[in-house]
Amino acid sequence: CKIHRHMKCSFVLQSAYIMETVCAFLYSHSHGKPWPQPMFILENGEMCRNPTEVKMSQIVLPCHANYCGELSAGQLLKWMDSTACLSAERHAGCSCITASVDDIHFITTIGVGQVVNITAKVNRAFTSSMEVGILVSCEDLFSNRQWKVCHAFATFVARRTEAGKVQLKQVIPRTQAEQMEYSLAAERRRMRLIHAEIINDLLSSCSSQTGDERLDYQDAVPAERTRVESVELVLPPHANHQVSTFGGQIMAWMENVATISASRLCNAHPTLRSIDMFHFRGPSHIGDRLVLKAIVNNAFKKSMEVGVCAEAYQGGEPLRHINTAFMTFEVLDNDRKPCTLPRIRPEPVDGKRRFQEAIARKKIRLDRKYIISCKQSEVPLSVPWDPSNQMYLSYNNVSALKMLAARNNWVLTSEKNKVSLYTLEENQTLCFKVETHVAVAAEQVFLLLSDLRRRKAWDHHYQYVKLITDSDEDDTIYRVVTPSVTKRGKVQDFILLASRRRPCDSGDPYLIALRSVTLPSYPPTEDYNRGEVLCAGFSIWEEENTFTKISYYNQATPGVLPYISTDIAGLSSSFYCTFASCSAFLQENKESLASLPTSTL
Repeated sequence: CKIHRHMKCSFVLQSAYIMETVCAFLYSHSHGKPWPQPMFILENGEMCRNPTEVKMSQIVLPCHANYCGELSAGQLLKWMDSTACLSAERHAGCSCITASVDDIHFITTIGVGQVVNITAKVNRAFTSSMEVGILVSCEDLFSNRQWKVCHAFATFVARRTEAGKVQLKQVIPRTQAEQMEYSLAAERRRMRLIHAEIINDLLSSCSSQTGDERLDYQDAVPAERTRVESVELVLPPHANHQVSTFGGQIMAWMENVATISASRLCNAHPTLRSIDMFHFRGPSHIGDRLVLKAIVNNAFKKSMEVGVCAEAYQGGEPLRHINTAFMTFEVLDNDRKPCTLPRIRPEPVDGKRRFQEAIARKKIRLDRKYIISCKQSEVPLSVPWDPSNQMYLSYNNVSALKMLAARNNWVLTSEKNKVSLYTLEENQTLCFKVETHVAVAAEQVFLLLSDLRRRKAWDHHYQYVKLITDSDEDDTIYRVVTPSVTKRGKVQDFILLASRRRPCDSGDPYLIALRSVTLPSYPPTEDYNRGEVLCAGFSIWEEENTFTKISYYNQATPGVLPYISTDIAGLSSSFYCTFASCSAFLQENKESLASLPTSTL
């Protein structure tokens, strides 16, 4: 019966793909032109379609549901993976395999009889890999309501062909939303590449802090009771069209054993809330025995983390590591509120290590949710900085600047001496952009503007700049002192995180993103008004070898607005003088070695 269900699901997916292909062939044969594709309207009114977009709609049947009558998360992962794979292959023109899936947070569950709508499209292609954005929504056919379930990003790699390694063609973004995702995909890729390093650093620091805590484990559930081990034989229905084990199937099996493990702790039906990044470390094939192991690593007050791994073998060969993931579960009461969970008593040695690592990963998840996932309006201007969240603050810093730069509704307010001032007013927020050109190489401009200590040479608002900490080659924290806005007012100081990015490829700009952070060692003082910057920075585009376009952006906060309101109103032209000084500064130093923090040079 189990094999029959797998064959049925595989047959449905393959049938849908075959029907689309057959319809396209018949239409082309009878009409002499390609199968019509979905169209959308660009901002300028032009009709266009995204050639990589793939949509899947599935009605949730009882065979797709778990014991609570809700869509199994494993089944949803299979649908998401297959939709994303079809999108990747549509762009690549060849077979693709799942390399990783970013963290997924499930906002709501889906019931039997409701419709799952999945949309996937390639956001950006790199050399042989590409990022596919996946949006999952739920539809109630009787009430005509739709709501978001989750949003995920998956990385697919194009498989080698007979001609050798595939060189993917570039994605051409057509809309503002696509341009934004295209730009942010480079930053998300950077986060994936250093994901393991971030985890290791945070785990080592958190392990040293938690140390050998003497916890009271009275009435706690032994972790060994939650241990689950299961073996699956990979059969043809479990394989994809490349005769490898379907990545979505592996994720579904992992979710299954993790759910069983979580159930053993709470003696109830748990609900999956989030999954840490899936990273496939090797392939699996038909005939493999897939060994799946799960155990509850730690139980917090109203959530628990389950660690699950997948290993494969054939015959007498050693186990091959396929995947490891960490899943967070809750138990909901009749009002859909999280229940209090029993405590867990870890096993000695390895169990204790997993227990402490789960605490560290919980902090990582909170950092991601607090810094990255929230909307800008929901995040305080100054977020506390420490080594454990610096990567996520850096990501947020650069992403916010990219999103601001991607807006296409800037209004030209004034122009003078080849310096243009633009404004953007939305949701009671004022943003401004200053744009100019210089006859200096883009990389030299980037190096000169990256060190805020040199900014006081051309910007009179920067009276004093001190380098507080050089976090790494991409991130530096400064203290900046600016003059008082009024004659008798106090001077202002800012604690700024400067995040630098070189272009990911020739079509990207150099970026210098600025935002305020909070440091315990530099609290506000009575002598200064502590100002805050939410989003500011430079976008530097190389237009020719020695000709560069510089765009400066700032999302005006109460601490910044007084400095530029007179310029925007037309009562002053100090900004033009400032950026004229900037151009002169860059010209004077275009041959000099830029002074960046030591670790960058």
